Parts: sequence; structure tokens; C-alpha cells
Amino acid sequence: MALLTFPHFPSHFPSLSRFPNNRFSPTRRYCPTATSSGTAILWFKHDLRTDDHPGLLAASDFRSLVPIYVFDHRILSRFSDEMLELVLFGLQDLKKSLQERGSNLMIRFGNAESVIEQLATEVKATCVFAEQEVEYELRFIMDVVNQHLKLIEVPQGTPRIELWKTPFYDVKVLQNLAASYDEFEKLQLQVTTPLQLSTLPGAEMELDWGDLPVYDDIKGFMASNRWKSGNDWNLIKETSAETFLGRVMLKSRESRERSYSFRQIPSREPNKSVFVTQKGNVVGGGTYNVLNALAAYLRYLEGTARDDWQEVHERLRASESRNGASFISLFGPALSLGIISRRRVHYEAIKYEKERNGGFLSPFGYSAATIAAAVEAVCSKEWYWLLALRNQINNGGIESTRIWKWNGFFIQYTVAGEDGPAVLLVHGFGAFAEHYRDNIHSLARAGNRVWAITLLGFGKSEKPNVVYTELLWAELLRDFIVDVVGEPVHLVGNSIGGYIVAIVARVWSVLVKSIVLINSAGNIIPRNTSKPLSMPSDRQTSGATWLGSRILLYFLRLKIKEIVKKCYPVKGERADDWLINEMLRASSDPGVLVVLESIFSFNLSIPLNYLVEDVKEKVLIIQGMKDPISDSNATVSMLKEHCDCVLIKELDAGHCPHDEVPEQVNTIICDWIHRVESNILAGFPV
Repeated sequence: MALLTFPHFPSHFPSLSRFPNNRFSPTRRYCPTATSSGTAILWFKHDLRTDDHPGLLAASDFRSLVPIYVFDHRILSRFSDEMLELVLFGLQDLKKSLQERGSNLMIRFGNAESVIEQLATEVKATCVFAEQEVEYELRFIMDVVNQHLKLIEVPQGTPRIELWKTPFYDVKVLQNLAASYDEFEKLQLQVTTPLQLSTLPGAEMELDWGDLPVYDDIKGFMASNRWKSGNDWNLIKETSAETFLGRVMLKSRESRERSYSFRQIPSREPNKSVFVTQKGNVVGGGTYNVLNALAAYLRYLEGTARDDWQEVHERLRASESRNGASFISLFGPALSLGIISRRRVHYEAIKYEKERNGGFLSPFGYSAATIAAAVEAVCSKEWYWLLALRNQINNGGIESTRIWKWNGFFIQYTVAGEDGPAVLLVHGFGAFAEHYRDNIHSLARAGNRVWAITLLGFGKSEKPNVVYTELLWAELLRDFIVDVVGEPVHLVGNSIGGYIVAIVARVWSVLVKSIVLINSAGNIIPRNTSKPLSMPSDRQTSGATWLGSRILLYFLRLKIKEIVKKCYPVKGERADDWLINEMLRASSDPGVLVVLESIFSFNLSIPLNYLVEDVKEKVLIIQGMKDPISDSNATVSMLKEHCDCVLIKELDAGHCPHDEVPEQVNTIICDWIHRVESNILAGFPV
């Protein structure tokens, strides 16, 4: 929804979808007590460290401890090949670190619930420690583990799961956490100090600890556990939108793979490099390796004669696609796997800042851009983690709100319905999944399974420091369909969401049954007209975009109610306080200015009629004819002239017909899906 009109400025868990209303069983948080008798199991997932690990510290109170990592294909399937490499390097260091402290790391393959139930029975465990999660898939797996533990009958009682987390801030009551980042900042909460760990209790019996696998073992294990569509769809995820469109739409330009964030730089000394994977573009290895790279990153301005630090500095320059973006590009995977904690990064950055300033922190900001980038990144990630956790605890409404992690970032989505065709709803700029508030359940009640996603950079989804492009969002939708929905979908998009949907249909048509474009962004041009396409890596921020985004944010906050109401010319009451307040809430989130900067570099140069050329028989256009943002009459006229076989429905509505006249839109979409599905079953074209 481009609800916003702007002043001009220069410049695999597919089966999980069957449980939309699942509520996870409660598990207790651990409160440290005196030394506990019995045996504890510590289940590592993406907390691959001994440094600053509250779970290990709590588990050390037990007489006996068995740490374990389970290679569960449901968890590993979320990782790219490079992330799998990082997992192996992280586990090597974790095992060594545990052994140095008197313990060890057990390695097992299989479903976590079966493995942990068997181990708990064998060692007569009284407690299983696990990190608290916000991702739906992991919460689901943990709930299944908990149910399996309840089946164990041993003299000491049923083993319990104790959840732990690394408290970045000292938040007393999470349910009362402010939903607005502005209000949260007013609390001025202090960041807590990282924990130190000395020794750990060992296991009191002889155990088969298992050997660490090599990379080929993991790939073989994953291949043997793929779902029916896994092989083909995994290959789909390897094709970037940029490469495909560069090859198909710009045949005169040589197509090549390019990264959104960095270019390849050969390592100087592989044995000493902190870039341990084959691609060598992100920091990896164990905690010491990552801390060494962090020290080099923070001290970029000082220069260095060390080869390993020089390599970090080269990668920093290459990945600085915009100010501060290099930190997440380089350290994001290590943070995502828990090789280093967010709290440790903050501690090291602030310690170095004090070293530079005689023990003081300046009220005017940080003395180095790298310090600012590190601190802002981890504080931002902590906020979105708290927000996601708060929403899970307070998730008592009729909708099931879930979290999916994409490339290390939290993405919010909603799901409804248990049977029928899969439908994915995509919002426009400035909106979020709940903008389909009166569509989700109506479509579900009509016999569909409905997902509504909040794109990266909007609503309660994370807003990282990356370069936002329409191709980035298209790849997010691709991965969501593959990893979460697990089958081809009917894609529905409003405004810029419609344009993104059209890109998905053009590039990965096998994932799409049909598309519904609601007042879609994008131009329609006469056939045989050549249009240039600039790639995401060509889009650089400037002083003008930096200033423009800040002026724009001020303008939007001041005029948001007036702007939104103009987009609802027929039923202005639909632009209600809830909608306005949620937009205002999101506008205070960390990272929102980065998202607004993308407005000045959006590239919609590929015409809409080119994008739907190969799927035009599967395209429904819903056009609000009183759209204040675009000339709907001209749009419909061009669509009729240059988009053959496209079905067009004209409505008496503004820019957001799905929210302004939801009953009409729901009926149209349901009839369309029924028609498409009937033709698919009959083997006829749409």
C-alpha cells in the first residue's frame, strides 16, 4: 500500500501451515538456585558459544551436564550452504571450548524430539535447558520436544524444559513493554554486562559423544530428508531476481551474479583468515575468531600492519553499500548463529569507545562510524527480538501472528485457514500484514489457506541497515513461498506490493498459480519499447537522500492522517485511529530512515506489462478508480491496450480497495481463485 503520497525531493516447514491456531505449551524460565542434584541437558541450537551464555551458567549448577547439538533437517533446511559451513566451524570451536572447561559436546542426527527424549531417558535428566525462541518453526519443535519429555517416566520425575535468554536490557515485565520505540527509549534502560564462565560439570557416565561431521556429510543428510519438491525448489532459491531479469530483460547486457552487499576479495592467508567459508564474505569460525574480527572492525580508523585485520578492513570497504551497512553484512551470520552475543558486541564497542575518549561517552555520538554501526545494529536487533517476544506473549487475538527468520532478520506474518488453495497477501509501502485485516479471515472462511506477510522494513518486521530494493523484497517472497508455504500460491499485492508480486511471477513462475494486482505500482508502455534496468548495487545513497528521508519522515508524521484519508475517498472512516496509530508506531522503529531512503532509489523501470507477459492469462487486476496517487482511467486504458487476456475489475474506491471496500474485493478474489483452481483441475488454461 503506497498509502503515502510524497512531496517531491530531488535527488521447510510446509506441514506447519496446517497448525494455524497452535498455542505452545508453557515452559518455565530458570531461576538460579543452589547447586542442583541430577543431570541437566543443554540443547544448543543457534547459541554456539560458551562466552556470555546464561544457559550454560545455569546448567553448571547441576551435578552432571550433557551439552548436545542435534542436526535436525527441519532446522538446517533454513540455512544456505555458507551458513551450514559456518555451523560446522562454530561447532568445532564450541566443542573445543567445552572440553577446555571440563565438559564435551554430543553430536546427534535426527528429529530433536526423538534424540532428546532418548538422551534424557539414558542419562536420567531432570532438566533440559534451551534458549527461548520467537520463530514459529523453532517454537513448534520445542513444543514437540516438551511433549515427548512428558512421556518419560523416571524416579526423579518428568524432565522439564527451562528456557533462558541473554538479557540485553533489564526488562522486568515483558508484557508491559512499550510497543513504540520512542517510548522504549524514554525508559533509558542500561545494557547488562556479559557473563563469564569458568568450569563446567562433566557427565557422570560413559557416553557416546559422536563425531563432528564434515560438510559433505551434512549435505548428504539434508538430501536424504528433503520433501518431494525440495530439490527443484532449492534450485529456484539459487537464482536471483537480478540475474534472471538481467538475462531476460536486458539481453544486450552480459548477465552475471552480483551481490547486494559486497564483492569477492581473495583471502590473504586462509589459515589465519576470519573469513572461513568457501565464499569468504562473512566473518565466521569460533567466538575468538569473531571477537578478533570485531576488534579489527571497530579499529578501522587506526590502520594496521596485521594481515588478518587488513583483510577485515578490505571487506568492510567492499560491503559498505550504505553508511554502516558493513557491520550486518560481515557479522550478521555470526550473530544469527549465536557465535557471539549481541550483548558482547555492545560491550566491546562501548569499551573501545571509552578507550578513545578517556573513559567517557560523549553525549554527541560515537567517535567512529564503525562503533556507531556495531552499537546501532545490535540495539536494533534486540528491539525487534523484544517486540517479537512481546507479541508472542500477548498473541491472544483471533489471528495467529508468527515470526519467520529470513537471512537472519525477523519477518512477521499471519496465517488463517486449514484447507484449500494457498493465498499470499502482500502489502504496499508504509503498510503491513494487518492492512488486510478484513480480508484474511474472509478469504479463509471461503475455503482458502491465507498468509499475510509484513515485508522487511515495515510494520513489526525488522528494519536492518541494508539497501532496500524491489528485487530484495521479491526474493523474500520467493523464499517465504518455498520455506513457509511450501506450495504454489495465489499472490495478491497492493501498490508496490503488486509490482513485487509481478516480479515473482515473472522470475519464478512455478511458484505462482495466479496473481491479483490491486492498484499496482509500475508503468505500462507500448510493446517493443526498450527500457533500461539498473541493478541494486548501482543504487547508492547520497547526502541528498539522507536529508530527504529525514524531511520526509517529519512530513509523514505531521500529515499522516490527512494523507491516508485521501487514499480512502469513498469510505474515509476506514482510515481509522488503529491504522494511523500503527503507522505512527512503525515510523519510530530503528532503521525506518534507511527504508525511507529507498524511496529515492526505487527502480520500477521494467514495465508492468513486461513482467506479466508470460503469465497474463493468470492475472486479475483490481483497480480503485478514485485513486489519488495515479490516474486510474489512464492505467486501465493502457492495461486493456497492452495486456491481452488480463481480467480487469473496476471499483468505486481509492488506492486501497481491499481495505476500503473489503467485501467487494473478497468476493472478486474468491471467485477468481475458484475459477483458476477449477481450470487447473480440468487441465484448461485460466
